[in-house]
Amino acid sequence: MTDQTTTTRASSLSRRRFLIGAGVTAAATGLGMTGCSPASAPPGGADPTSADLQMTWWGNPTRDKATTAAIAAYTTANPGVTISPQPGEFASYWDRLATQTAGKTMPDVIQHEVGYLSEYAQRGSLLELEKYGLDLSKFAQGTTDSGQVQGTLYGVNAGLNTPILMASPAVFEEAGVELPDDTTWTWEDALEVAAQLTSRTGGKVYGMTTFFGSDAYFGAYVRQDGKELFTENGLGFEPGDVAEWFDLMRRYVDAKALPSASRIGEEAGKSLDQSALVLGTAAISPYWSNQVQSVNDASGQTMRILRFPSRSGRATERQAWYKAAMLWAASASSSNPEAAVAVINWWVNSMECADICLAERGIPANTEVLEAIRPKLSEAQQSVARFIADIEPELGTTPIVVPPGGSTLPLVLTRLSTEVLFGRTSAKDAGQQVVDEVSSNLTT
Repeated sequence: MTDQTTTTRASSLSRRRFLIGAGVTAAATGLGMTGCSPASAPPGGADPTSADLQMTWWGNPTRDKATTAAIAAYTTANPGVTISPQPGEFASYWDRLATQTAGKTMPDVIQHEVGYLSEYAQRGSLLELEKYGLDLSKFAQGTTDSGQVQGTLYGVNAGLNTPILMASPAVFEEAGVELPDDTTWTWEDALEVAAQLTSRTGGKVYGMTTFFGSDAYFGAYVRQDGKELFTENGLGFEPGDVAEWFDLMRRYVDAKALPSASRIGEEAGKSLDQSALVLGTAAISPYWSNQVQSVNDASGQTMRILRFPSRSGRATERQAWYKAAMLWAASASSSNPEAAVAVINWWVNSMECADICLAERGIPANTEVLEAIRPKLSEAQQSVARFIADIEPELGTTPIVVPPGGSTLPLVLTRLSTEVLFGRTSAKDAGQQVVDEVSSNLTT
């Protein structure tokens, strides 16, 4: 699911894309239809100080400006290297990358996404980064796991991210409701707080916007029951887990903690600057931590970052995790893999690059880099950095990279949660459909 990432561009994206975090589109699974055969990396030994590279990323004007400046800094320090930039829009990025992969014209350095990484890695399209000298010695523990596919690192964390709830202090104050203690609240407590907010405002403001179509929040819920969304053998959850999740959703709606099914549908299609939390028609809404800056900017207020609830009421049992806001990867067909990885190495470990990009792609995973730039971060970015540090005792294991075909889960969850809300199917039947559909999409 990025914020200081898909950040400034956030206002042009739909809420649905934000709620599915990583932004899962058909383009990811479309890679399997390109017919590309696995590429093999050229022999090592190329000179990393002399290369003509291409670099691609998706983003927004802020990211484009920072990335272009960083490229200029790198090529000035390494005059034998040229880097041709290929910025893009998220909506078309993956179609273009799939086409380039099929035609063996994939850029050397690629901004990648956790939800799609295994699709490319298992087809032999990406380099094994540590094989070409990537330095991870200063990275916080566990922050490289989200770039591993079957134990091999194909993507390196460009910035830390974690699922959060954001709350409007202004709405809470106006409703006369205290902000919750997010270290002790349960899913039931969240329902009660949200329902109280709706009631106190006479229904003009809803307590919460939905998170039940989100794979991140469903993942949190099942992780708190000792399960995972995916394992090395396929799905890690069962139809009953989905049915329980959808039953909880129905109870939230019935209690008016969430708006009606039709209003939930309307909200899903809104841009960030027209979303309920930003406009003050909802008190709490789910986001990713790297979206704090964009939400604060769009709303004109400082939102409160809240932990998602636990089953037990103990934050240390939330089974939280750090997700890569995005990843840096390199093409296995690069004519100079050493040079491509050298660029990535500089990007994630260089103070010079960090001074230019700051936390635009998320909070740096390199702990020394983070400490160096922390005083330069905006107030919102500093609040995220503090939150990221505060939740370390609450972290569970890092979820495995989404397997090929698994990126369809959020779309399936969203569609079937809507079917349940409109009464077109039962939670039990929808749970079976989710498992059947996603299982059939998996290629592992």
